[in-house]
Amino acid sequence: MTKVLYPGSFDPMTKGHMNIVEQASKLFDEVIIAVMHNPAKKNAFFSTEERIELIKELYKKANNIKVVAASGATVDVAILHDCQAIIRGLRSLTDFDYEVQMQQINKEISGGKVNTVCLFADKDYQFVSSSMVKEVFSLGKDISPYVDPIVQDRMVLKKRS
Repeated sequence: MTKVLYPGSFDPMTKGHMNIVEQASKLFDEVIIAVMHNPAKKNAFFSTEERIELIKELYKKANNIKVVAASGATVDVAILHDCQAIIRGLRSLTDFDYEVQMQQINKEISGGKVNTVCLFADKDYQFVSSSMVKEVFSLGKDISPYVDPIVQDRMVLKKRS
């Protein structure tokens, strides 16, 4: 069984993220979405628990997608969950440069046990990021092209409270 880890903050999960999950779920037996706690990101829209709940709702009918909370080194999370690879979504050359460096470090730290697989989001989602979604949302603009309706509804509810 080939298991892969898809780590990220997913604050919020975008259609770009979902496109990467969809691709990975067709290529691998199990995709573990790791909602990573990043103390450096102080202006989170959703708490880690809210993000996990939301992603579980998005994938409640998927039998090969699991959602977990995680912190620390991504490669350690991959090893903990017996993953053979880490999935990374690429949007630009900047993403590529960063991921090349990280994959080399992760492979070295894991003793060659964990590889990195890069996937490209479909063209409609190449420019979509969580930061962009939050900014557009804060300006009161329509985010429906960028997030699932479940995510949009939760963002609206959270903003009201």
